[in-house]
Amino acid sequence: MKLKHRACAMALTGIMLTGLLAGCGSSSDDTATNNAGSGSGTTASAGGDYNIGVILKTTSAEYWQYVKAGAEAYADEHGVSVEVKGPTSETSYDEQQNMIETDLNSGAYDALIIAPLQGDQVATLISGTELPILAVDTDIDAPEVLSFIGTGNEEAAAQGGAAAVEAAKEAGWEEIKAIEICGVQGDSTNTARYEGYKRGINDAGGEFLEDETQYADAVADKAVTCMEAIMQTHPEGVAIICANNDDMAMAAARAAQGNEAYANTIFLGFNGDRAACDAILAGEETMSVIQDAYGMGYKAVEAAVATLNGEEVDEFIDSGTGVVTAENAQERLDELDGYLS
Repeated sequence: MKLKHRACAMALTGIMLTGLLAGCGSSSDDTATNNAGSGSGTTASAGGDYNIGVILKTTSAEYWQYVKAGAEAYADEHGVSVEVKGPTSETSYDEQQNMIETDLNSGAYDALIIAPLQGDQVATLISGTELPILAVDTDIDAPEVLSFIGTGNEEAAAQGGAAAVEAAKEAGWEEIKAIEICGVQGDSTNTARYEGYKRGINDAGGEFLEDETQYADAVADKAVTCMEAIMQTHPEGVAIICANNDDMAMAAARAAQGNEAYANTIFLGFNGDRAACDAILAGEETMSVIQDAYGMGYKAVEAAVATLNGEEVDEFIDSGTGVVTAENAQERLDELDGYLS
């Protein structure tokens, strides 16, 4: 049975972002206004010489480097040992499974934090283990998982959608219609972001065109094709193009470059990493919903320590979110630099 705990947190400093303040964290490295930054909302102390294993989807990508940095930051601050590893790529399924099997049976760890490449396979691997298991970034549907630490994708996308509507109004759009370029159809994260964009845009007074949703399998090349189709169908322009990730948002913006009808279109992406900030500062993307990867790593280790200390933790710990725009993109970049320094 999963454990539950009322989250508490310390206020953070960081980038003030678009949207409502909701929750808080416990690090001076906050990047967003909705439970972002480090600190899981527990009151755990280190409590012993804990050794915690962290298995990510990979350690080669920028995003996962931030997760790693957050996990190691909590460990350094609280005297906990963590070992962070991951396969060579996010398609190295067998490699990650071997890591999980090895660590489960090694006896070297007091708890394991896993970002699963294949949730169903990982659920099978951890079945019956008494080792505390926590999921980060992507949930694992298994009773052995005590807590999932990650982005509340629907709420985050809703915050971004509302911000995009306000930006469209400021850009002079009177009829605020929005079309999403989605990721992989049927993927749970994609669906959550889709529902969030739809709700945020409609609630803020825009019109989310459900019947014109485009699927680009989360890749930039297909997003270009989708954007070309949108421009043919809507030669008059569309106020908001929202995308499941920043790569697709940037690709769509490039495809529309030079089309006067889309000169004031709001291109909204999701992740808020370095590439997005650079693109926003260069005028190649308008805004991006932030995922606080650093906060995920920090909060995951904090929650693991709380569990080992006998404390209860939430089944879901929101790592926080916000919206990065041209006004705060440089500050966000500086903050990202600080995580890896």
